[in-house]
Amino acid sequence: MIQLPEKFETYAEARKAGFLRMKQLKESGRKVVGIFCSFVPTELIEAAGGTAAPLCATSEEPISAAEADLPKNLCPLIKASYGFALTDTCPYFYFSDFIVGETTCDGKKKMFELMDNIKETYVMQLPARRDEAALDAWEKEVVRFWEKLEDFYGITITEEDVKKAIRLKNREREVMLRFLELGKLNPAPISGYEMGTRLDGLGFNPDIEERCRIIEARTEEVIKDWEENYRGKLSKRPRILITGCPNSGIREKTIKVIEELGADVVAFDCCNGTREKVEKVDETLPAARALAKKYLNINCSVMSPNETRMDYISNMIDEYQVDGVLELILCACHTYSIEAYNVKKTAMAKNVPYLMIETDYSKADSGQINTRLEAFLETISQFK
Repeated sequence: MIQLPEKFETYAEARKAGFLRMKQLKESGRKVVGIFCSFVPTELIEAAGGTAAPLCATSEEPISAAEADLPKNLCPLIKASYGFALTDTCPYFYFSDFIVGETTCDGKKKMFELMDNIKETYVMQLPARRDEAALDAWEKEVVRFWEKLEDFYGITITEEDVKKAIRLKNREREVMLRFLELGKLNPAPISGYEMGTRLDGLGFNPDIEERCRIIEARTEEVIKDWEENYRGKLSKRPRILITGCPNSGIREKTIKVIEELGADVVAFDCCNGTREKVEKVDETLPAARALAKKYLNINCSVMSPNETRMDYISNMIDEYQVDGVLELILCACHTYSIEAYNVKKTAMAKNVPYLMIETDYSKADSGQINTRLEAFLETISQFK
């Protein structure tokens, strides 16, 4: 089994270290805007001289408090997001000047109305299609957010400010995608658990250039080790593609466990995987149009129809030599739950076993998940 590096920083450790960085940033006068989702065009925040702060949303700790206002049969990510705000237990929320939400699902959309009572919450109205009319509408939303930042901070954000931020974020996408594409190597040179944890943890580092340097160094380290010790030694361990909802809050009982059971997680089609990184912002277009085009093309299940996600998963199965597709869905996430039907069809068309696990942030179903993952790996062994 692939071992974690000696100085590996856990997600909790990275989050805690980020608190101190954020405090220092605020004390230095830096603008801080809280975000939840990869649909928010963070280039605009960067162009405003600000930092996009990822807000806490992956723990069951504040959920009971959230359920005083929200229904119990709601996605744990939504309840945790609101619960952290309600209980004032997320330093990133505390340090944010205002919050940016987005209409990626009805639950979040309505929750943001309540969150606005706690701290100003600006909501971007995301279309659910990708035609020309949707692109025009989304470009207007991008411009509205641009103007919101200018009005809120009393500044002017120029086209060149945004173009500079676009170049910086495109470089980050290249670096992060190259790191994630290490999973294409056989044998797998790095655990999927480390990949996901490291990238999520780096989200709490506000310095984009430093994030790039850290990942570039780790990528080169992994490639060097693979070339020297593993090249040509093909592995018999099943190679797993993870898809579905954001998995940070359930990584320990799913991704870590399946690797401990003898598989390698090599590919991620999810919000904290390659999904947002595969397409860069077109630097030749006007900034607002370029941002609208790039962000509208993210393959979230909110999009309808969403054939591009199925095409991408099909291509990933080939490119990463995938033996099994594991879809992780948070309870009550209806768009992903329904779209799982098409993901399963896509996997079956490639003659690749598929398993969908629906779960929340509690540990109550850990034993059941273990059993299902063991059975899944047994099924894969019969296909190989």
